[in-house]
Amino acid sequence: MTSADTDTYQPDPRRWRALAVTLTAGFMTLLDVSIVNVALPSIQHGLGASVAVAQWVVSGYALAFGLVLVAGGRLGDSLGRRRMFLIALTAFIATSAIAGASVNETMLVGARLLQGIAAGMLTPQNTGLIQDLFRGAERGRAFGMFGATVGISTAVGPVLGGLIIAAFGAETGWRWVFYVNVPIGIVALVLAARLLPQAPRRRQSLRSQLDFPGIVLLGLTVFGIMLPLVQAEQGGLARLWWLFPIAVACGAAFVWWERRMVDRGGAPLVDLRLFTATPGYPAGATIGSVYFCGFAGMWLVFALFFQQGLGYSPLASGLLVTPFALGSAVSAAVGGRLVAHWGRRLTVTGLVLVAVGLALVALLVPLVPSSAIGYAVAGPLLLAGIGGGMVIAPNTTLTLDRVPTRMAGVAGGALQTGQRLGTALGVAVLASVYEAVVHSPGVHYQAGLSAALLCALGFILLALVLAIIDAHRHPHRRLSGKARSVRGTGPLE
Repeated sequence: MTSADTDTYQPDPRRWRALAVTLTAGFMTLLDVSIVNVALPSIQHGLGASVAVAQWVVSGYALAFGLVLVAGGRLGDSLGRRRMFLIALTAFIATSAIAGASVNETMLVGARLLQGIAAGMLTPQNTGLIQDLFRGAERGRAFGMFGATVGISTAVGPVLGGLIIAAFGAETGWRWVFYVNVPIGIVALVLAARLLPQAPRRRQSLRSQLDFPGIVLLGLTVFGIMLPLVQAEQGGLARLWWLFPIAVACGAAFVWWERRMVDRGGAPLVDLRLFTATPGYPAGATIGSVYFCGFAGMWLVFALFFQQGLGYSPLASGLLVTPFALGSAVSAAVGGRLVAHWGRRLTVTGLVLVAVGLALVALLVPLVPSSAIGYAVAGPLLLAGIGGGMVIAPNTTLTLDRVPTRMAGVAGGALQTGQRLGTALGVAVLASVYEAVVHSPGVHYQAGLSAALLCALGFILLALVLAIIDAHRHPHRRLSGKARSVRGTGPLE
């Protein structure tokens, strides 16, 4: 964003209502990453699906979601975020209805792949719209609400899934996990059409603004990394390891191509100066990706422990981890207000609280009786949740603060692609560690949970080290309220 743009900025009087609508839609798309986990037994029972196919209902959505985030952000930058938001939300509603009405496992997996694409196209529009609609301290508060949405949707998915299955029964309950998106989505669609601001028409053709070779190369890179990881529980790492070197080669080709596009004055999919010449972006993107390795991976391990190890229902299992969601919701909203003054120190504080909370859970679980574990871990999970809310929202704010608004969509998409990759890696590592320990002779489920949480703690501590380094290098960084060009590399505006 140029200084001229900042001088003429007039706040949209409908911006907070527009944000509430977009976050509602974003909540649905992120919720569908985790809510379906608890519905897998119901899907197997209702459709007679195999375990492998049922797992694809989860992994296929996550894979498609991660593949199109950057492309979705670029389309929002080119076509206008309002238009892309409405298109993607319409597609998400339609594919949710198709998933719920599926008559066989093939139809369901196909619907989930399309639903993941729609969600990946929609999600970057949220961060882009925040960049467009808000400035300065208000932007921090808006990202605080966005961070609360991310944290809560990840943590409460098992609870909502369990409630829906309990309400509609094991035979058809899984259908309502998808159907519930339809009425909420339609209301959000109508309100979004009324509240979201129109984007000015672009003079360039869409084809001239889309980097198709870049889209293909980045898609192959993300696919090669994510597919083995999301299939790890079905032996994906052993069967598909050969995709990793292909992904590295495609990633190198992508970087070369994008640099070539910039040198030729073209429109790259990802302007690599986001990572080399945008203050705060590379550090924030790395911290977020590493944090999500530990943050997102632990929910599957908790579900396995409480349901398989202790025999709890999906609903009870989800309720036992709600202290994290509650703490995260409150602190994310507060953190959005504090980040303008605290800067990176807020992220460091949050990561310390998450680390302490997870360490306490890992230490307490083997020491207390099984019947008391839920009570014993409530306090540490609340502490970790308070810390978690101080990580996601402030880190997102600091990461995107200096990004030019014309690139806000692709920057948000790249940031969230890193988070999806971190999620896939964390789930694969933590689940593998848990299963390896649990199936060792003479070992109890408590030892498996502790080992997995210690792995999550390792990821959190790595993110903490990165945050401390960034805070030390830029001790006086504050929110700018606008993006800035960077000398020596050509202006990003």
